[in-house]
Amino acid sequence: MKKIDIDDELYQYIASNTQSIGESASTILRRLLNIHGENDLVVPEKPALPASKDEVAASGQSSEVTAVIENKKPAPVTQLTQQHANVFNILNKEELAMQKGVVGRFLFILSALHRTHKTDFSAVLDVQGRDRVYFATSKEALVNSGSSMNPKNITDSEYWVMTNSNTTRKKMMLHEVALGLGYSAEQAEKIRDYL
Repeated sequence: MKKIDIDDELYQYIASNTQSIGESASTILRRLLNIHGENDLVVPEKPALPASKDEVAASGQSSEVTAVIENKKPAPVTQLTQQHANVFNILNKEELAMQKGVVGRFLFILSALHRTHKTDFSAVLDVQGRDRVYFATSKEALVNSGSSMNPKNITDSEYWVMTNSNTTRKKMMLHEVALGLGYSAEQAEKIRDYL
């Protein structure tokens, strides 16, 4: 099996097309590209559109077709992914299982939530205990907020999380983060149970 690097935007698009939890990227791409066998690429036929206004005029088609051709622009990938942003499209059980211990899985899930909800992720800063701060935008802020915090960076983000808590507390934190990001109580429980 070969490995390739792709940017976050493309990853989000592929993940947004997941049809079942744990579906591999290869399976998703095969479906999107309509590849059925190992070397069997089936390119779906698309109706031919006139390439220019002159071809439209020569073909005798209405000017409405011209307007459609001129205004038809592919939707940017970011627009597609934001419409279907859902952490369940990103969380891969195989990758999750490869994480080292509870803290590794905890950080992996938080990172997936961050990738899915970058613009709204600041909601995690509202998740805190009675006497403890759980999330901050710097390591120092967590260290200064209490003792024995063991702050860790949430991968590819400016956010830090306190990891010196038991598994039950980490599950509660994930549940609260999911609710803060707009997931239903049932979805938040599923996210929590990934830990």
